[in-house]
Amino acid sequence: MQIPLQISFEHIKPVDYIAIRVRDEAKKLEQFYDRITSARIVIGRPQHRHRHGDCYSIRLLITVPGANDIAVSREPSVTGRHEDINVTISDAFAAARRQLQDLTRKRQA
Repeated sequence: MQIPLQISFEHIKPVDYIAIRVRDEAKKLEQFYDRITSARIVIGRPQHRHRHGDCYSIRLLITVPGANDIAVSREPSVTGRHEDINVTISDAFAAARRQLQDLTRKRQA
């Protein structure tokens, strides 16, 4: 990446293991597609539920030269699946990888 990875936290204190996990996933994504210019990741906890655990959201904005930005959002209001931050991170980066695969196929055609 030409611009260093930017990780932000909303409504949650920065947590080292989350940042490390996001950096690892970003490295895997960059190994898959090495033309990524920049990536911004925002991790949030939009609501605090005392009885059922916390839900996490993640937003990715990835810039690739010569193409539209790749935007991925995983919000807990859409699916009830994101109570575990690791699941949220995995889902978001898998979606970004699929979008990069689509971009690669379009460029090869």
